[in-house]
Amino acid sequence: MTQFTVPTRSEVSENNQMLFDNLQKGLGFVPNLYATFAYSDTALGDYLSLQNRKSSLRAKEREVINLVVSQVNDCRYCQSAHTVLGKMNGFSDEQILEIRSGEASFDAKLDALAKFTQDVTINRGKPAAESVDLLFAAGYTKANLVDILIVVGDKIISNYFHGITQIPIDFPVAQPLEEVYA
Repeated sequence: MTQFTVPTRSEVSENNQMLFDNLQKGLGFVPNLYATFAYSDTALGDYLSLQNRKSSLRAKEREVINLVVSQVNDCRYCQSAHTVLGKMNGFSDEQILEIRSGEASFDAKLDALAKFTQDVTINRGKPAAESVDLLFAAGYTKANLVDILIVVGDKIISNYFHGITQIPIDFPVAQPLEEVYA
């Protein structure tokens, strides 16, 4: 299979160099996955716009979606990155592992979101009617549903991208669920 390396700042377009500089300033580093998007002159900017779009969802809700989709798609890079982000958004290690398994027993609304997200991801956009009904019964709206699906799509892009490129994980590596629930 073709090997991918993470492009350096000097190897990307001027536009992407500016994005690298902004990421460096904001995050303190350029995550390898973002850097690899810079093989395209426009993909990194497009992806960052998608990730940073306004949403009806809270940051915690977006992290639930990110963690569940990354688990379903077995993307260790995104599991690792979103474990860090989940902690930054107030989740404990135990809660993050439970979320990755498709549940959030500590919060009824987040539990409905985790279950819906797992169902919609596993079933490629065709969740069971009960999952949709439970999502709305938990208080989510049609506007929320649209935003949930945007985040699912965003995460599928990055999960698939890492699945193909297999670039090195530059976050503390997330523990496999099999080890936790064995």
